[in-house]
Amino acid sequence: MANEKKEVPESAVPQPKAAAAKTAAPKTAAPAAAPAAAAGAPETAASRPEKTARRKAARSVSAGIAHISATFNNTQVAITDLKGAMLAWSSSGRMGFKGTRKSTAYAATVVAQDVARQVSAFRMQEIEVRVQGPGAGRESAIRAMQAAGLTVTLIRDVTPIPHNGCRPRKRRRV
Repeated sequence: MANEKKEVPESAVPQPKAAAAKTAAPKTAAPAAAPAAAAGAPETAASRPEKTARRKAARSVSAGIAHISATFNNTQVAITDLKGAMLAWSSSGRMGFKGTRKSTAYAATVVAQDVARQVSAFRMQEIEVRVQGPGAGRESAIRAMQAAGLTVTLIRDVTPIPHNGCRPRKRRRV
C-alpha cells in the first residue's frame, strides 16, 4: 500500500509555460492520405513524405591564404580562400596543448599539420602566408605546411607596428 503510486490527472501536474501552451493548442485533423498515422499507429516508410538527399558539392579551391597568428601565449592558423572566406582553422589550444606548451614551436607545427589536413579536402595546392606576432611558432608553422605538401608562394609579415601609438606593456624581468 505504501509503495503504490497514486494516479494524478495531467491537468493537476504543474507544467512549464511552453509545455502548457503545446497541450492547450487544439489538435488539427490528420491528412486523409495517412489514416494509419491518425489512428496512433507508428509511421511507416510508405506514409512518410519522400525526402530527397541533397549532398553538398565539394568545393575545389586551388589557392588560398594562411593567416598565422603567433603570440607569446598561443599559435592560431586559419586558411581562407583568396576572397577571405574561412575554409579551415586550428589553434594550439584546440589541439590539446595547455599552459606554456601552447606557445612552443612544436605546438605550432602540430597546428599547421592539422590545418593542412583539413584543407586537403578542398584540393588546395598553393598558399600565401601572412604571419602576425612575435611568437615562437612563426617559422615552424610555415615549414610544417610546406612539409604537408602545400606550395608557399609568398610570405608576408603583417605584424602591426605602432607609430608611437599606445603605451607598450612593461618590460619583462627574467
